[in-house]
Amino acid sequence: MDYEILKMEVAEAVATVTISRPQAMNALNTRFFQEMDSLVAEIAGRADIKVVILTGDGKAFVAGADIAEMVSKTQDDARAFSKVGQRTFRSLELLEKPVIAAVNGFALGGGCELALACDVRIASSKAKFGQPEVNLGLIPGYAATQRLPRLVGLGNALWLLLSGEMVGAEDALRMGLVQKVVEPEALLPVAVELAKTIAAKGPRAVRLVKRVVREGILKDFESGCALESEEFGSLFDNEGAEGMKAFLEKRKPEWKA
Repeated sequence: MDYEILKMEVAEAVATVTISRPQAMNALNTRFFQEMDSLVAEIAGRADIKVVILTGDGKAFVAGADIAEMVSKTQDDARAFSKVGQRTFRSLELLEKPVIAAVNGFALGGGCELALACDVRIASSKAKFGQPEVNLGLIPGYAATQRLPRLVGLGNALWLLLSGEMVGAEDALRMGLVQKVVEPEALLPVAVELAKTIAAKGPRAVRLVKRVVREGILKDFESGCALESEEFGSLFDNEGAEGMKAFLEKRKPEWKA
C-alpha cells in the first residue's frame, strides 16, 4: 500500500520506521493501524531486515489515540477500535524480528501502549510516558492494562493507570519501563548501534530468544523451561554448530538467514 504516515529506511539489515503525523503529534488513527499492519507484514517477509527501530517525527513518539476520530464512536465502534489496535500491536509483538522503540518525546496513551508492544525501549531524556485515559473517563484500549503490570509490576502499573500522571524518562528507567536514557541527539545513533549489534548475532537464535521469552512469560515456570530446552536443542547441527565451530576456530561465524 502507499504509506502516508509511516516512513521506512533500511540500511545494514536495520529498518528505521518513523511515525510521521507531526501536525497531530503522531496520534493514532484508523489509517495508522492499516499502514502498520501492512508494514509489519512487509517486514516479516523481507530477508534483508533483521531488526526494526520505531520512532516518531517531531515532539512526540505518539501522543495518544486520535480523540477527534474517537469522540463520535458508539460503544460497539469503540470496542471494535480497541480490538483493531490490540491486533496491530500484537502483530508487532509477535514479529520474529526484534523491535526497538526509540522514544523521542511524548509517549502517552496509545503511544505508551505502542512502546510497550516493542521488545526494548530507549528514551530521550526529554521523553514523557503516561496512560492518561482516566482523565477522559476512559481506560486504555490497546492492552496497557495487561502489558504494563507484566513489565513494571502491579504497583507501578496501577499508579500510572489510576493517576493518569506523566513520568519523565529517568522515572521510567527506574521502574523498568525503559532500558536506557540518552540525550536527544544520541537517541537514534544509540538505537542503531544496538540494532546492528543484534543483527550481527545468529539470526535463528535471535528469533528464538524473542519467541521463547514472550511465550514463556505467559506460561508456568516448568513449561517455560521445557520450551527453552526444546529450542536450545533445535539450534544444534545447524546455526549453533556453526557458531561453536567459529568460536573454536577463532573466526567470525558465517550465518545463514
